[in-house]
Amino acid sequence: MTRLNRRQLMRGGVMAGTLGTLGTHSGTAAMTPQQKDLGAQGSGYDYPRPGFKRGSRLVFQGDSITDMKWGRNEKDRNHYLGHSYVYLIASRLGVDLPRVGLDVYNRGMSGHQVRDLRDRWQRDAIELKPDLLSILVGVNDVGRHLSGVDVARWEQDYRFMLDASRADNPALRLVLLDPFVLPSGRLAKADAFDAWRRQVERLLPVLDRLATDFDAVHIRTQQVFDDAAREVSPEHWIWDGVHPLPQGHELIAREWIREVSSRWPARIE
Repeated sequence: MTRLNRRQLMRGGVMAGTLGTLGTHSGTAAMTPQQKDLGAQGSGYDYPRPGFKRGSRLVFQGDSITDMKWGRNEKDRNHYLGHSYVYLIASRLGVDLPRVGLDVYNRGMSGHQVRDLRDRWQRDAIELKPDLLSILVGVNDVGRHLSGVDVARWEQDYRFMLDASRADNPALRLVLLDPFVLPSGRLAKADAFDAWRRQVERLLPVLDRLATDFDAVHIRTQQVFDDAAREVSPEHWIWDGVHPLPQGHELIAREWIREVSSRWPARIE
């Protein structure tokens, strides 16, 4: 599938299409239910949607970038997903694929490193029985070990989680996102940013290996933000060098949906 140019995404070409679609309903009566799910509800994206079996469960794991204050009281359905890229992905797919009935869980925990995820993996990943598991972790490992992340241990812990999850569900779909930083906020000065970026760069090859070994979708989030920062400025996307602003979360959500759609496209029957 041809990748959508990121400049189009950032310049609003995709969102302009949303307005046109929302204002035009002629011709939808002739569509099949599958076709309606793929865009008649209002298409904020002009590439295929991902395909899922009915009732698929999607679990998102990570640190504060994923967490974004998701409601621990899941009876409160106004806040149970938080306000990160997880919320944006769930809202897009809920509109575009309503008949699939996706079941989405956010289990990001602010401040967590990969070893923290490993400690709670049985409860917060395996026991949730996901059909798709998405992981974004690493920036806290970087921030707390600027003198040098133990990359071998980091990979060992990460690999342990993936092995355990695949052992429980051999058909599990995996999505792995790179950690990322930009030179903004507390990382605006070159020496501060360079210290963080050096450690991030040491983790990126690990994600390459893991994605290959586990046949996972690999989302190169650092590259996405680097491209975006060249188009506008780092401060437009990430306010403190680490945590995305709303538009930064939207960048993640768009890349996530595009890459997952490319691997597992929806079928129109």
